[in-house]
Amino acid sequence: MQYAMAVAPPPPWWSRLLARVSGTRGTAVVRELRPRARITTHDERPPTLTDLYRARRLDMVRLALFLVDDLPTAEDVVQDAFTAVCRAYGTSLDGLQDPGAYLHTAVVNAARSVLRRRRTARGYTPPHQPASAPVDEGLLLAEEHRTVLEALARLTHRQREVLVLRYWSELTEAQIAQTLGLSRGTVKSTASRALDALEKRLEASR
Repeated sequence: MQYAMAVAPPPPWWSRLLARVSGTRGTAVVRELRPRARITTHDERPPTLTDLYRARRLDMVRLALFLVDDLPTAEDVVQDAFTAVCRAYGTSLDGLQDPGAYLHTAVVNAARSVLRRRRTARGYTPPHQPASAPVDEGLLLAEEHRTVLEALARLTHRQREVLVLRYWSELTEAQIAQTLGLSRGTVKSTASRALDALEKRLEASR
């Protein structure tokens, strides 16, 4: 008797592009900066804010870039997020059980604040124009990457947050729900609608 094996469907082509936007500075460096990387110290002491900054800053800047569209603003968002962590837990991070998860939430909240201010400003000024091209534009905005980023920008903010956290930050549904303050059911349904919308836009652009 033969048994059919269930095979998981391959990830959508654009999710691989989204992951590659992280850069090509070497597998070891990219792995170190991925959200799942463990924050370690040489003397086995608990990680501090400095350790968190060194391990996660670049990854958080790239996460923020997907949410706010331009590099200078993304850097400001991450700076605000680290400031929020410091205010809440100090430089020793005493009492903070999961610094990485808290930082994700802080970055998303800071990005939301930027987008709210931007929407308000648009009522009085011309639409926001991205700043001059970042130094690593060749990595971030190759033509195929540009297409993905433009399609992401046309989703709702919540849809964009869910997809970026899922495919860039590689968070689970439960982790995304915790980060965004949503139920797992809302995350799942939002991701489904976002995927449908994104796929349609990307297929139309090909």
